Amino acid sequence: MGYEIDELDRKILAALQRDATLSVDQLSERISLSRNACWRRVKRLEDDGFITGRVALVDAEKLGLGLSVFIIIRTSHHDPDWLAKFRGAVVSFPEITGVYRMSGDLDYVLRARVSDVKAYDRLYQRLIAKVPLSDVSASFVMEEIKETTVVPVELRP
Repeated sequence: MGYEIDELDRKILAALQRDATLSVDQLSERISLSRNACWRRVKRLEDDGFITGRVALVDAEKLGLGLSVFIIIRTSHHDPDWLAKFRGAVVSFPEITGVYRMSGDLDYVLRARVSDVKAYDRLYQRLIAKVPLSDVSASFVMEEIKETTVVPVELRP
């Protein structure tokens, strides 16, 4: 990282997280900065890895993937070969949208999007066929109270 970000950089990041389709002109107007200065800052934020990509957010329910599932995994395997096999398996399933290695009692938590419980069961069957797992449980989301991709960028106190 080449520099520490300032308040203007944080405003840029906040604005682009809300709407990545903003043109440089629109963005510079929103944060009260000249077009060229704004463009240079965005470029620097990209080059230094603060901005890692720009995406379109998609409504999973409209695509028939209305069931969000958290899959809790405990395993008795912790060797490098098993881990490589596990990583290969979980990244190969498009339904799995997040994979987290955890501290404490849980080994892994996976987040998945599927159409229904039957689709989850098919995912589960494919997963256990690819990699041995000691204990797998799933929790189905009943209501999404908050779901965001926004990283808080406000200034620290």
